[in-house]
Amino acid sequence: MSITRRFILLLLLTSLIISSHADTEPNQPGSDEESDDLEQLLAVDEQLQQDPPHQHHQQSEAETVSKAQRIVLELSGDNAKRVIGANEFVMVLGYAPWCARSADLMPKFSEAATALKEIGSPVVMAKIDGDRHSKIASEMEIRGFPTLLLFVNGTSQAYTGGFSAEEIVIWVQKKTGSPIITVNTVGEAQRFLNKYHTFVVGLFNKFEGSEYNEFVKAAKSDDEIQFVVTSDSDVAKLLFPEIKTSDVFIGMVKTEAERYTAYDGSYKTEKMLEFLGNNKFPLITKLSESNTAWVYSSPVKLQVMVFAKADDFQKMAQPLEDFARRFKSKLMFVYIDITNENLAMPFLTLFGIEDANKTVVAAFDNKLNSKYLLESDPSPSNIEDFCSGLADGTVPRYYRSEPVPDNENASIVTVVGKTFDELVLNSQENVLLEVHTPWCVNCEAMSKQIVKLAKHFKGFENLVFARIDASTNEHATLQVDDYPTILLYKSGEKDKPLKLSTKSNAKDMAVFINEELKPRGSSGKDEL
Repeated sequence: MSITRRFILLLLLTSLIISSHADTEPNQPGSDEESDDLEQLLAVDEQLQQDPPHQHHQQSEAETVSKAQRIVLELSGDNAKRVIGANEFVMVLGYAPWCARSADLMPKFSEAATALKEIGSPVVMAKIDGDRHSKIASEMEIRGFPTLLLFVNGTSQAYTGGFSAEEIVIWVQKKTGSPIITVNTVGEAQRFLNKYHTFVVGLFNKFEGSEYNEFVKAAKSDDEIQFVVTSDSDVAKLLFPEIKTSDVFIGMVKTEAERYTAYDGSYKTEKMLEFLGNNKFPLITKLSESNTAWVYSSPVKLQVMVFAKADDFQKMAQPLEDFARRFKSKLMFVYIDITNENLAMPFLTLFGIEDANKTVVAAFDNKLNSKYLLESDPSPSNIEDFCSGLADGTVPRYYRSEPVPDNENASIVTVVGKTFDELVLNSQENVLLEVHTPWCVNCEAMSKQIVKLAKHFKGFENLVFARIDASTNEHATLQVDDYPTILLYKSGEKDKPLKLSTKSNAKDMAVFINEELKPRGSSGKDEL
């Protein structure tokens, strides 16, 4: 399996596949139960807000979450279809009570529901227990937990946004309302800043013209970042303090070291989206189970990964941020807590260093199908050189290899990644190579056939039998997806190995070897 395919699989396996579902008691027939349920719940909240302050203690965080959760309508097999059919927009969270990720997402979903209610969104926020109501959940195409789906006039579309409350609100708003928030006063700007932490701000004298229209197109095309627009330079200054013009301006604001980034490209949608792609990520992104797919979606496909303990990473953070600024748009920097086995182990295994417990710096190029490893001490100067080489294309690709074995007196030579050139490609002899893996069902039976062949051809001039474990050894020229695979590397034709049928028995393979290697006019060893 190619490195890129393995890397994509790892990201997809560890990524959060969002779906949705929640549980409700069936309503009495003959009434508008869906709307009534929601209105009654909202009325309870409004009544609580209107009660005299002396009757209530200050709300605890748990009470706040409980209130938010009441805004989310519960669905069941009895009302799900009616709710979805009766409302233009319904955002559904499919969950399972036993799912830890569902438990983590539900309060964020509830918080998003509260925020959407406050801004007057027409979206009905709902949830369904897909484990309990499995039939209707399956019909809604909820096949994993948690799952988020947006139903627009009864038709579902998959959720593609982030998993914080703010990110859910932004995605829903862009799909169901205006993609841009207009801010006219300093007060409105301050309230906006209290709600949004990552956003794109646009300053336009008039909300019309080609430049503004391209800005609107970019806002509609992006599902992750909130766009805000104003025609007041003082408002723009509050949103983006580093602005140095009262003319047309676009800038991005983030809550991290690189807080303000001004756009200096042409006012074309594709260029603005490219700017967003290169700048929406933090200087260093911390990988989590919920953002792996988001990380992979980055337009910057050459990604430097730093595996370290939290304390060790903090000591490296400043120089790493400096490197991230220097190589922006060329390299993306990702931090992975090396003590988190679920996240770190799958990647470290690709390098054959799954037992590593100290800082490791590596890189994946998801476009060129390659991986790289800093094999020297991960000091700031060595990391800088490593990054420079990656950006320049001068760092050699890394191929995993087991230690070099002792093959003395071996009838079948063991090849590893480090010895593939020497024993296979650069050898003057013909080499029959068995490519196997420990988990391959048919490899053991094939190995027995190869042992028979090796004994049969013992003493045969210019023929070596060899095997390599593809699960722990790699080489640039060894691209095998099926196991076992038998390859015959003929002397003088090593760049074009012949593939033997693994359905053949030992006798058939012996005949094939003789036909390929015996000198013309001579007989070979066909009989086993």
